[in-house]
Amino acid sequence: MNPQLIAVLTLAVGTYAFRLAGPLLQGRVELPDRIRELLTAGATVLLVALLATGALTAGHGFAGWARPAGVVVGGVLAWRRAPFAVVVVGAAAVTGLLRLAGLP
Repeated sequence: MNPQLIAVLTLAVGTYAFRLAGPLLQGRVELPDRIRELLTAGATVLLVALLATGALTAGHGFAGWARPAGVVVGGVLAWRRAPFAVVVVGAAAVTGLLRLAGLP
């Protein structure tokens, strides 16, 4: 069997097991409030790190100023609870206009 296929199947089974564990353990495991707070903070930190990595880097270097500006505009629009399409179009428009103006 192909090693890549084995890896994909293993990851698929692991992902399904994680998804299944939530409903199966819902009433049996009670987490303390402090652990719930830490898990919430950890998820937030991971999302911010992913956002920063995607917004600020391209390849092995800095992505330029247009992309982070578009991400900031998209973030502000999402924070103001704008519709998803408005968030995406607003971020893309700002990025495109700044690149058109000559910013990398």
